[in-house]
Amino acid sequence: MHKKTLFFILALVGVFVVFSVLSGGQKSSVSLLPEAVETGEVRLKNGDIYELVASAVTEELGGKKVTMLAYNGSVPGPTIRVGEGDTVTIRFVNKTDMPTLLHSHGVRMANEFDGTHIVQPDVLPSETFDYVLTFTDPGVFWYHPHVREDLQQNMGLYGNFLVTPKDGTYWSPADHEETLFLSDVLMEDGHIAPYSKKYSTHALMGRFGNTLLVNGKTSYTIKAEPGEVHRLFVTNAATVRPFDFRIAGARMKLVGGDNGRYEKETFVESVLLGPSERAVIDVHFSAAGSYPLEHRTPTKVYTLGEVSVAGDPVPPIGPSFDELRTSVQLEKEFDKLRAYLVKPPEKVLRLLVTFDMAKVMGLMTGGGMSGMSSGGHDHGGGGAMGGMMGTPVPIEWEDDMGDMNTYSTSETVRWIMRDEATGKENTDVIWKLKLGDLVKVRIVNDPTSMHPMQHPIHFHGNRFVVLAVNDVLNDNMVWKDTAMLKTGDTMDILLEASNPGKWLAHCHIAEHMHSGMMIEYDIE
Repeated sequence: MHKKTLFFILALVGVFVVFSVLSGGQKSSVSLLPEAVETGEVRLKNGDIYELVASAVTEELGGKKVTMLAYNGSVPGPTIRVGEGDTVTIRFVNKTDMPTLLHSHGVRMANEFDGTHIVQPDVLPSETFDYVLTFTDPGVFWYHPHVREDLQQNMGLYGNFLVTPKDGTYWSPADHEETLFLSDVLMEDGHIAPYSKKYSTHALMGRFGNTLLVNGKTSYTIKAEPGEVHRLFVTNAATVRPFDFRIAGARMKLVGGDNGRYEKETFVESVLLGPSERAVIDVHFSAAGSYPLEHRTPTKVYTLGEVSVAGDPVPPIGPSFDELRTSVQLEKEFDKLRAYLVKPPEKVLRLLVTFDMAKVMGLMTGGGMSGMSSGGHDHGGGGAMGGMMGTPVPIEWEDDMGDMNTYSTSETVRWIMRDEATGKENTDVIWKLKLGDLVKVRIVNDPTSMHPMQHPIHFHGNRFVVLAVNDVLNDNMVWKDTAMLKTGDTMDILLEASNPGKWLAHCHIAEHMHSGMMIEYDIE
């Protein structure tokens, strides 16, 4: 068969399969797809061009074959390693049947390559777009869609950028480096629960999964030798679930966050990550044995995998793991920013929600979402009305609203970011900032709204520090692009307007963003 004819047939199969997934047809379509491959790493040099292809694949979850979306055939997509200050071109090819975009999360790239609707049209099926990215900051970043994130990202479209610092002493020595993606999917009868083609479902709380994943696997294993230090670059790619991540029995040191180093290294028992937040953790395995990868909530412990430590002990490759380093340079830099603590905020955002109860109840009782599941994953807490009418909690760890959440959609729920100065909300808010400004922003997560919950707020294209939460000074800063506010929190951040262009700020719970929770800020 001619190669072009074969390619055309395979492309049609991919279109059919992804459309089938949307309408709940995983069982009949999964055998038509190529199997997912293992995630690899590619090292790019300044000026390189790298092709990144989005397509459908077959993956195994919990012993069942399911349809997922992948970059270059793997879930997660390839880890793309570049040098600090380098510029590379990501030649993105869309081989799905859906419009999509590629957002390089946390990267301070030129505005035209941010991969959002305010700077470019959709990349349509079979189209290609070149994203020219300059990596200003060392650390761990990631790429994902910015179209129907609730579907495309949740089904596997995510991958890491690792930016190697110019300064060889930026990080302490480590024997190995690992990238870990934490995520989840909602499974029903051995298949990924279907999505609506028209709108996002699970809009109140987000689409919590009942199957937790590390690097796309239900049970992930890391190999190590006694005495080794492993540096873990951890990213939360879930659409809503926060993770309290730990490695039971091992010593963990938090050394970095979203956009580089903390000013002071600290020993930690666990690391809390909201959707899209990252952490850089050094872990010491002193003895042979099995060390569980865990996510812990106040009521449950999830085992995500393990670190299997075996073999002969290895000598340390650097200073004692007991040493906690401090960056004098960062301390001086952040101390200057702390002066803004006493200044009033220039911008205030209030986070709220409203929804049409009658329409939600109509969908629940009238079968208005054909092909969608009816939930069946109530985790307790009072049923459909209990989560809404009960006492707000700092973090919603699970979906405890059952059908009420399943049948709430981006057409019946309106999550709100309100500018307190103007009263404008969501995309009607357009802040005008000047290049070089440091802008103090206060974000209030209102606990009195109809269904308050935590919100990870992400600013595109620029970085910020958290100055204080509930008037408690942050004494260990790190540059960030996302920060999670618990219910009732008031957070003061200092946004560095270092990158000109039209940028978005939004909640990184995908269903909340698609239900309105997004503003624009322009830097001129």
